[in-house]
Amino acid sequence: MNNIQNIVSIDEYSMTPKYLQLINSILDGIQSGEIKKHDLLPSINELSCTLETARSTIERAYNELKRMGLVTSVAGKGYFIAQTSYIRPTKILLLFNKLSIHKKMIYDAFAATLGNEAAIDFYIYNNDYKLFKKILEDKAGCYQKCVIIPNFNEDKDLGYELIDSLPKKKLILMDKLAHGISGNFGAVYEDFENDIFSALQQLADLLHKYHTLKLIFPHNTYHSKKIIQGFRRFCRQYDLKHEILNCLREEQIESGCVYINLVEDDLVMLIEKMIEGKFKVGKDVGLISYNEIPIKKIILDGITTISTDFTLMGAKTAELILQNSAERIAVPFKVTVRNSL
Repeated sequence: MNNIQNIVSIDEYSMTPKYLQLINSILDGIQSGEIKKHDLLPSINELSCTLETARSTIERAYNELKRMGLVTSVAGKGYFIAQTSYIRPTKILLLFNKLSIHKKMIYDAFAATLGNEAAIDFYIYNNDYKLFKKILEDKAGCYQKCVIIPNFNEDKDLGYELIDSLPKKKLILMDKLAHGISGNFGAVYEDFENDIFSALQQLADLLHKYHTLKLIFPHNTYHSKKIIQGFRRFCRQYDLKHEILNCLREEQIESGCVYINLVEDDLVMLIEKMIEGKFKVGKDVGLISYNEIPIKKIILDGITTISTDFTLMGAKTAELILQNSAERIAVPFKVTVRNSL
């Protein structure tokens, strides 16, 4: 068995499905020469016990390796390495700052576009620089590509400096172009200032029935301040009274105002305040929400959204990897008009 049980591993902190982690471990062992042709793999029961994971996970991994032609099974004897000659998929370290519905849309499109051409190890660092640093320092050297959404609650400059230290041929930024990262690297990003400006331009006729626009931009948010710049530029150009709110808690909802929220917690508070004040949304007050998700089609008979095409973002990032490209692509911003304006 060549001590294969000591070679394969599962990282409980990784968001990559465990069966894929197991496949990648075995592929790493083959590539390093620690696992050889004709080696006997541990039984499903043995490996399930060693890795403290479900039998179905081990079975799924073995079946996928059989489909790839790397493993064969012999009744009564077990699973064997059938061959060690194969084209190794590109190894990708994928780092997201957090999980959300739209981040899942990005991941699903990214993984689907890559298909079997890549092996993805997926981690969430929760906007935490220290956790991000640990993951990157421990793991980045093992991957051909590092795909990063760079958002930090604190120590942002340190985070960007760490990203800038990566070899640019392996770096792809997703969602935003971080300040101070130099060199020739790929990126699929939002153009925050121009995105909100052009979105509000498309809504200009509807907005003119209100007297004030209020953008809710929370304290200590990781969102780009270029959103504020684009918002102010639109309001000045269209001569609209406007205000930036850092917190909603003390806000008294006013008739004739349009509120634009960035985060979902603020959307919930806005809706509660509007219902409590018996405001008719779309007539007394207006509401625009960042980031399209399915539930916004239903809430308040439909909430108007301004949103990046997250599915396209995931797919385009995968295409950069498949093409080994350092292109930089601004993702289109979409306006969906509903009854909240």
